[in-house]
Amino acid sequence: MLFRRLRVGIFFATMTTLRSVKSLSTPFLAGKGTLVGTGTLGGVERDEALRTLYPAIEPYNTGRLNVGSGHSVYYEECGNKDGKPVVFIHGGPGGGCTEGNRCFFDPKLYRIILIDQRGAGRSTPTADLTDNTTWDLVRDLETLRETLGIEKWMCFGGSWGSTLALVYAIQHPERVTELVMRGIFLMKREELDFFFQHGTSMLFPDAYLAYSQHIPEAERGSLINAYYKRLTSDDTATREAAAKYWTTWEMSTSFAKPNVEYIEKGDDSEFAAAFARIETHYFVNLGWLPTPDHILESIDKIRHIPTFFTHGRYDVVCPFKSAFDLSQAFPEAEFVVCGRSGHSAGEEEHTSELVMACDRFAGK
Repeated sequence: MLFRRLRVGIFFATMTTLRSVKSLSTPFLAGKGTLVGTGTLGGVERDEALRTLYPAIEPYNTGRLNVGSGHSVYYEECGNKDGKPVVFIHGGPGGGCTEGNRCFFDPKLYRIILIDQRGAGRSTPTADLTDNTTWDLVRDLETLRETLGIEKWMCFGGSWGSTLALVYAIQHPERVTELVMRGIFLMKREELDFFFQHGTSMLFPDAYLAYSQHIPEAERGSLINAYYKRLTSDDTATREAAAKYWTTWEMSTSFAKPNVEYIEKGDDSEFAAAFARIETHYFVNLGWLPTPDHILESIDKIRHIPTFFTHGRYDVVCPFKSAFDLSQAFPEAEFVVCGRSGHSAGEEEHTSELVMACDRFAGK
């Protein structure tokens, strides 16, 4: 009986506390739809069916850019030749584009351009680090835009793709009509430490075990540097083993509900080689950005650009704080929180929000 009274007392005390929290009007708690006042809840929280990708399409044009230093950069065009131009900026860095990346956009309305960044995807030579920096990739985007005769285009990118989209827009704001992003990554030390060193390890200790134990204990104080050392080794077996463990770690943590097909990318030696090698190359150099807060410090240059971004509340690859920080610096942008999602654009909430945002920017 005493136990029952205690439970009832605790219940009513809890409800009273919750009612008090809901009634608070401080800016921190009075947000646009989430408990902590961050962004707008999207995905399954909307009173409508989730959108899915548009049907698969094939490119009407493919080509290569010889951008120097031996790099041949692949690009393709899909959809409507006379449509609204959008460039898809893939993640990683080193991830490359896939056929599914074409399908976030209505092909009747968009001129859809995909580009594999230096050393990634169908660009050659695979995994080459020569003159492969953020600023080289920004120049490649401009070369592609000029080659295709496009005055301005929408930039679409997730994860590292959001980083490059933001940096490109900051560098060339007059060439960007809109920004659509997912899984914000600001290329900051705190983000890298959280995912690759200690943070996500507390949530995925099972996946972290193999990733961390591939490196001798004496070198585990900086796993990024230890992996970079192996991924740039002259020994093929050393590079391939490191690429497998690095890639499997990231793929194991990208979905709130682990995706087996995604995890098995670690077994694809060609994909893993480019993905892991290029990622560590960029991360040990912090993307060659001039300051740790380069993106947030430069928001005034892009504040006028219509911008949408979504982030999974349970994203452990790019921590939610990155999106929160961007929203604080850039309140003019529309920020949507996917409350049941992790990192991947393949999760249904992210897919739906991104498709809807692209439809809106095309005037649908």
